[in-house]
Amino acid sequence: MSALKHPEYPEAKLLQLESMIPCREAQASTLLSIFGERQHFSFPALFIYGHTSSGKTYVVQILLKTLELPHVFVNCAECFTSKLLLEEMLRQLQCLFIKEDHSFLSCDTFNDFVRFFKKAPLTPELQNQTIYVVLDKAEQLRELEGNILPGFLRLQELTEKNVTVVLLSEIVWELLRPNTGCLEPLPLYFPDYSIGHLQKILSHDHPPEYSFDFYAAYINILLGVFYPVCRDLKELQHLAALNFSKYCEPVVQGEANERDTRRLWKNIESHLKKAMQTVYLREISSSQWERLQQDNGEPGQVKGLSAHAHVELPYYSKFLLIAAYLASYNPARTDKRFFVKHHGKIRKVNFQKKHEKTSNHLLGPKPFPLDRLLAILYSIVDSRIPPTANIFSQITSLVTLQLLTLIGHDDQFNGPRYKCAVSLDFIRAISRTVNFDITKYLYDFL
Repeated sequence: MSALKHPEYPEAKLLQLESMIPCREAQASTLLSIFGERQHFSFPALFIYGHTSSGKTYVVQILLKTLELPHVFVNCAECFTSKLLLEEMLRQLQCLFIKEDHSFLSCDTFNDFVRFFKKAPLTPELQNQTIYVVLDKAEQLRELEGNILPGFLRLQELTEKNVTVVLLSEIVWELLRPNTGCLEPLPLYFPDYSIGHLQKILSHDHPPEYSFDFYAAYINILLGVFYPVCRDLKELQHLAALNFSKYCEPVVQGEANERDTRRLWKNIESHLKKAMQTVYLREISSSQWERLQQDNGEPGQVKGLSAHAHVELPYYSKFLLIAAYLASYNPARTDKRFFVKHHGKIRKVNFQKKHEKTSNHLLGPKPFPLDRLLAILYSIVDSRIPPTANIFSQITSLVTLQLLTLIGHDDQFNGPRYKCAVSLDFIRAISRTVNFDITKYLYDFL
């Protein structure tokens, strides 16, 4: 007996739909109620929102395809200009038109799009059916012309056709609503998956050579480790596929059976802890991670596997990053000691350290002004560097790469201030490429 009910569609079709969208039956039932029957006029616009990996795009696509509803699906992140967006919609809509020649239609403005849509005749079987225009990543519409979003919300009114626009977004409607006002869409929220939902969804992907209970026990262990730090379904699916071979290794080798949960947990515990260090980062590929598991090695012990070791920066950008790290983790009063040749008499390190509260690396990076960064740069580089636009553009590039963080840029008097956003291991790897021993210039290592 299907949990989805609708007089328009057969029971077998609804059962098939329900099996494809586990833990999202309530949202699918709401969408079916909103869509109504094929010939009925639906709401002009729907706004479906929720966090990433909450099933918004998947549920809408499966529902439209399974029930064979005429629709257009466009990703606004891929079509990043209004011309690309409108032309991609027209290209997909041509399949619904009565027209032998599906030639390319150039569409520069939203008025042209409405005109083409209004004039093009639909095929007889789609004449009275609702056409669904789905816009994924709808928050990107804020970057386009001001009339695009209000126009889509009134597309049913402007074209005088039975069309419903469905907006899919990760932000709430209040952040997307145009300042000029518009027709308000009907909102529908997709909540995050609970741990029970994730357990059910992930357990469905069990390999055929193993029992469902065995794989469900593995997923239970995986969620026990990763659920507090990661609730992204896609990331958890990746982690489950990546670490399962290690989990069932004792079973394959005949050292344990499928019910020996304690033995299986002891075998995989250390590997799950390693994997938790790189959640979302994708520092190494799946094949490289499997190679590490076979060698029982740490990710940092295998040369060349870490993506951080392969960061390609210009020569002076490396020294800029080193100078930024020194400026972030060394107190400003120690610059004279490290970077001035004749700095005079200095008190003993032990006397200075006695009054320090804690390590600067434990406190985190401190902000520093641009002039201090350049002063350290000129001190650590052997050759003379003129302060050209090239140096300043490389600083901007480091900020874009998120290796530096720009703070306080609204201050017109004191100038910009920065923080270094890289780890000690990362800066050591960068320093080795330019033969610079950074530990000699760090106050914490004196």
